[in-house]
Amino acid sequence: MRRLLLVPAFLAALAWCAPAYAQARNQLGPLCTTETTPADKMVDACSKIIALKVFKGEQLATVYFWRAVGWNKKGDYAKVIADATEAIRLQPSQAVYNLRGSAYYDKGDYDIAIADFDDALKLGPPSGTIFHNRGNAWRGKRDYAKAIADYDMAIKSDPRSAFSFQNRGISKEALGDLDGALADINQAIRLDPTLPQPLINRTAIWRARGDFDRAIADGSEAIRLAKEKPPVNIMTPPNSVLISGYTHRALAYEAKGDYAHAREDYQATLAIVASDAGSKANQATAKVRLSLVTDATAPVPRDAPSPATQAAASPAPQQTGTAPSPSPAPAIRGTRMALIIGNGAYAHVKALPNPANDARAVAKSLRDIGFTVSEGIDLDRAAMQKMTRDFLRAAARAQVAMVYYAGHGVQVDGRNYLIPVDVELKPGTGMTEAMIDMDTIMAGLDDQVRTNILIFDACRNNPMAQQVASTGTNRAIEGASGLAAPTSLGAGATLGAGTLIAFATAPGQVALDGEGANSPFSAALSRHIGTPGLEVQQMLTRVRAEVVSSTKNKQVPWSNSSLLGEVYLAEK
Repeated sequence: MRRLLLVPAFLAALAWCAPAYAQARNQLGPLCTTETTPADKMVDACSKIIALKVFKGEQLATVYFWRAVGWNKKGDYAKVIADATEAIRLQPSQAVYNLRGSAYYDKGDYDIAIADFDDALKLGPPSGTIFHNRGNAWRGKRDYAKAIADYDMAIKSDPRSAFSFQNRGISKEALGDLDGALADINQAIRLDPTLPQPLINRTAIWRARGDFDRAIADGSEAIRLAKEKPPVNIMTPPNSVLISGYTHRALAYEAKGDYAHAREDYQATLAIVASDAGSKANQATAKVRLSLVTDATAPVPRDAPSPATQAAASPAPQQTGTAPSPSPAPAIRGTRMALIIGNGAYAHVKALPNPANDARAVAKSLRDIGFTVSEGIDLDRAAMQKMTRDFLRAAARAQVAMVYYAGHGVQVDGRNYLIPVDVELKPGTGMTEAMIDMDTIMAGLDDQVRTNILIFDACRNNPMAQQVASTGTNRAIEGASGLAAPTSLGAGATLGAGTLIAFATAPGQVALDGEGANSPFSAALSRHIGTPGLEVQQMLTRVRAEVVSSTKNKQVPWSNSSLLGEVYLAEK
């Protein structure tokens, strides 16, 4: 999200101190210290000045600052931090602390960013720019009240700050105040109608309200503006606005059912070079959704057998008692949907007695509170992949999307995979090709206008240990116990917004399958998930307490939330 730069202390040219450095003065100096200089030329010129070893103190700090600006243009935030740190050592200033804080913000290190913005405010007069940037960091931590307070200060300092109105609107939206959000974003558009970012944010609000035509219109105007006048502010990651514009318009097209235009926009998103975490997250979503809308629009060959014929030709795993069905149309806006899968009847790794029971129990609890449930039991890879893709496609217009999986799960190279019942790993074969990538599911659901809840009772042991050990000498492939904490909920201003993910046990730990008909986690979950008037995170707290008690502290469920407001699965 847009950050602002503060450079008054450095806008003046360097005080070149001797005529002997004419080359630096006449050629390198302007290239190094001019905001519009291309990133590579700026970094090169500043590096050559540093190599001269003739400047010290404040002058050298200025050069390091501008090289950090060049690195920021390139999206190399580690080098921004390194050069800004050196500039601070030589001569602390508001501008350098602001730049370094913004780089930490882009890396997702919000606490360090806030500390830098605090130091910047201590060094000089109150600055609307720094209040704005600190507000962004508070928003990154999902402390929306503090973010709004900082944006208030930024707007007080500069009532014509379109970006402060925009970001305050985003924070209000996160608190569920759509009317207040729309008012702020409309004001941002009035203040500067040439900015594409506020239009993109309004696109999300229209989609949340189900007004897809307005969302598409705003997305189209944002894309036009981003192409006509690309952002030149050095604090805006390259191409981030255009990528966001295409992604949001594609989601609106898809929700409307216009798959052809959605496909074109997803392809456009993937064709652009991404440098920041938010843009890369948008591209991950675009990649998954592109495959979904491509499947939805692909013609069926005349001689292709029907799903029923395919099921009769080759035995298929049970999927709610029927053969796999054709891809459903997008759900009606407001629908609460759930994908429930329980895999236990494994053919080549240790079978588990309880996942089928767990899945049925959770599915019943969700149906009882009004969810539309897709339920699959003991699915092979083909059926599991199809059922998952059908669900992701149908969820494009859902208000709440829940995924629950019980069965074997494994982490390989820090990525999590869910294991179909027909998995059979052999030395020399692609280990992960036989499994379902959890990150793909998360990317397919990553949309801030929908509440996404993902629950995995999928770390009951690591059945891949022997196969991982036999894959050869490639040390880049490692299998570990339990599941890994998902990186998808880390850095990035909007990545994972509106999502809650829960594991039956802490990352890296192994959960229990249980001695009864259900696992300890799923037994507790099915009991509490339908409690009327219980907020979902409070519900998971009750589940956690029950599991800790029933397992005598052997298992502690884990969750991570970026939900935008309170979520109640069962109303009072």
